[in-house]
Amino acid sequence: MSEPETHYLNDGWTLRSWLLTTDHKRIAWMYFATITAFFFIGGLAALLVRLELLTPAGDMVDSDTYNKLFSAHGIVMVWFFLVPSIPATMGNFLLPLMLGARDLAFPKLNLLSWYIFTLGGLFTMTAVIAGGVDTGWTFYTPYSTLFSNSAVVLAASGVFVVGFSSILTGLNFIVTTHKMRAPGLTWMRLPLFCWANYATSLIMVLATPVLSMALLLIVLERALGIGIFDPELGGDPLLFQHLFWFYSHPAVYIMILPGMGVVSEIITCFARRPIFGYTGMVISIMAIALFGFIVWGHHMFVAGQSLYAGILFSFFTFLVAVPSAIKTLNWTATLYGGRIRFTAPMIYALSFLGLFTIGGLTGVILASLAVDIHLHDTYFVTAHFHYIMVGGMVTAYLGGLHFWWPKITGKLYSGPWSIVAALALFIGFNLTFFPQFLLGFLGMPRRYHAYPEEFQLLHVMSTLGAGVLAVGYLLPMVYFGWSLWRGKPAGDNPWDATGLEWRTTSPPPKHNFVDTPTVTGRPYDYV
Repeated sequence: MSEPETHYLNDGWTLRSWLLTTDHKRIAWMYFATITAFFFIGGLAALLVRLELLTPAGDMVDSDTYNKLFSAHGIVMVWFFLVPSIPATMGNFLLPLMLGARDLAFPKLNLLSWYIFTLGGLFTMTAVIAGGVDTGWTFYTPYSTLFSNSAVVLAASGVFVVGFSSILTGLNFIVTTHKMRAPGLTWMRLPLFCWANYATSLIMVLATPVLSMALLLIVLERALGIGIFDPELGGDPLLFQHLFWFYSHPAVYIMILPGMGVVSEIITCFARRPIFGYTGMVISIMAIALFGFIVWGHHMFVAGQSLYAGILFSFFTFLVAVPSAIKTLNWTATLYGGRIRFTAPMIYALSFLGLFTIGGLTGVILASLAVDIHLHDTYFVTAHFHYIMVGGMVTAYLGGLHFWWPKITGKLYSGPWSIVAALALFIGFNLTFFPQFLLGFLGMPRRYHAYPEEFQLLHVMSTLGAGVLAVGYLLPMVYFGWSLWRGKPAGDNPWDATGLEWRTTSPPPKHNFVDTPTVTGRPYDYV
């Protein structure tokens, strides 16, 4: 197919044409630029935390500054990078293409969601600049409402505002998936990336309002003295934890489910085999979304909830591991006997498979009531969380960028350097976070800027790993930028992949397809 005279990137170069666009592909680019900025802001805070922990004495910053550093890192990374990362960028760009649609169902709402996201980010960045916030990313009461002297209201308001962006994005994806599929694209012919984003959207729409109301209640209690969480005024501080984790554990799947969709697309392409157990993969995606709503109490095993509630939440946490295990086994079975090509996207996908498995298994360990009492609020929890969120989601995010970059830009990037970056990420990540499992098991609590000397070696290893990890993050910025200006033309389908997005030109035209495509077969028709 010959390239059209114009495509979505060169159809108007003015700033106005970008800031007022309703093209889902350009909006995806604006999200990409925004969350990349937040990623490096959050990463800088993490780097300062790791430098502080090089020595036991806590001699680089004082304890208050340290609290503000890890809080800024958590708030920015969770709410302004991890949650929107894949849905807002690749989901925005690819979902209409994969469905054979011209755009999302509500293009103007899509643009509004980006403006709301940016506004929320400005609120939170103002809080960081205006003295910082020291509550951690969880805003736990009663500290956040009664005792903290930092900019809690501004930071919580920013997260509150950005929740509306998530809701609008989720609503858009749900309606688009239901109403705008190409002829012949039945539900059981959908790519798994579409299923993953559909399930994620359901969580966004159903769970985000609970978080928004919890944060609004913090602002009301702090500003007006209303007794919601303050026991002296008839409130209950544990109520906030229930409200917060009712959203925030499903939010783990907002972060990881789209990554699972990305990995499914990459593995089947570079193993040159149809996905093993497609129906089981679909059921497991929806099961994860469902079970995610009934496990929030495992964050509260030591918070004072009843023993019976703890037993139930422990059981459900073991149960939610089952659909994740099904997906892992199906990916492994897809690889078995495949004609595997070790490209950069495939290395990222295989890294995801290993790191997510470690994160999932350590989650099962934390689901055990007796073990969690020992490990709760230690570096073991920090390592587990990062193996899921960074080792899983960020690895999948980068794998997806490398996989679809030729389609998004029409250009190829450096193959050798991309493999170096993928390996640097894998090595640096394990060097950073695996020692933290040992620290937690030995009893080192998280969020302390000073510690006993016997823990220093493990902290030094972790900080060195963070340096290697930074190289793995910075390298793609270099060769992606280079490819935009000097990269070779990619062609319409450089990976010989299936899927409707590969049937159009690279980059795609403004309205995606010259003619509406028709689907006649099942997905992943590799032979």
